[in-house]
Amino acid sequence: MRLSVIVPVYNMAAEGKLSFCMDSLVNQTIDDYEIIAVDDASTDNSLEILREYEERYPEKVKVITYPVNRRQGGAKNEGLKRACGEWIGFIDSDDWVTADYYEKLLARAEETGADLVGCNYNLVTEHTFKVGKVVQNNTTDQTGKLNQKKHKKLVMRPGSMVVKIYKSSVIRQNELSFPEGIFYEDNCAGSLWSLYFTQFERVEEPLYYYYQHDASTVHCITEERCRDRVQAEELFYEGCEKRGFLEAYGKEIEYRFSELAYVITLFSYMQGVKRPKLSFVKELREMVERRFPDFEKNQYYRRFTGEEEQRLIAMQGQSNAKFYWYYRLKLFVRRLRR
Repeated sequence: MRLSVIVPVYNMAAEGKLSFCMDSLVNQTIDDYEIIAVDDASTDNSLEILREYEERYPEKVKVITYPVNRRQGGAKNEGLKRACGEWIGFIDSDDWVTADYYEKLLARAEETGADLVGCNYNLVTEHTFKVGKVVQNNTTDQTGKLNQKKHKKLVMRPGSMVVKIYKSSVIRQNELSFPEGIFYEDNCAGSLWSLYFTQFERVEEPLYYYYQHDASTVHCITEERCRDRVQAEELFYEGCEKRGFLEAYGKEIEYRFSELAYVITLFSYMQGVKRPKLSFVKELREMVERRFPDFEKNQYYRRFTGEEEQRLIAMQGQSNAKFYWYYRLKLFVRRLRR
């Protein structure tokens, strides 16, 4: 079989989200592929919808279900166990793809001999195939034969995993998987997985539709989800340590960890939670200093982190309380001026 598409599903029945996704998958222009839809203990009628697709398209759709929610990482792992394809693709169950999405990615793989192929995506707020805001998922200097320089760039900026296909033999030979039971599982897997692939090619088209709605993980900020992002990066670091990548990619791993577990988490928490806790802000700082006490000296941190963010982070390094109250006042004034 050429391709297995793994679709983790949890409560996506409303507003036709799941049906729109599945329709885009069953109508792909390639032959010899399977869609493995993994119902992650949904409490709505997502499973019923999936069973209907399985009944209508028995040659394409396989449905897996289990009683306990394991988050997207667990669902993807379950799909990987059952996948028979030479290539593996993932798609979020509220997103969709063009009819020739997998045909074009597979053709690019065959043309080049790549074991990893991606494309751009576009952001939309309605169910449509009209192209929205186009986002370049990876850069040209990350593609081609992957040497250490390019691997370093992929560790720091792996791009989204759902707009790629992966050679399944690489996944299996290196026992690659996702963290289970947390959000942001791709934050861990994307960077770590990238180190095992040898050639990355792209199709320069926005073939993937990323649906923007209020229930999206990126739009729902809670302390629990912030803790999940920290845990994802802890697992990323531990995975790199266990697999022997720290020596060759230490500075890149340090930057990726401090950026996601600390910088992005800190500011998204302060901006996205109604009543942020000073204790959690302090906890984040202690966490990053425990793992990387000199992260502010990292060359990538100095280069890529914004000047304002660096100034605020330096302020927190002097006083958690000063940073907390200054930033809350700053946000209050900003909202008044809107």
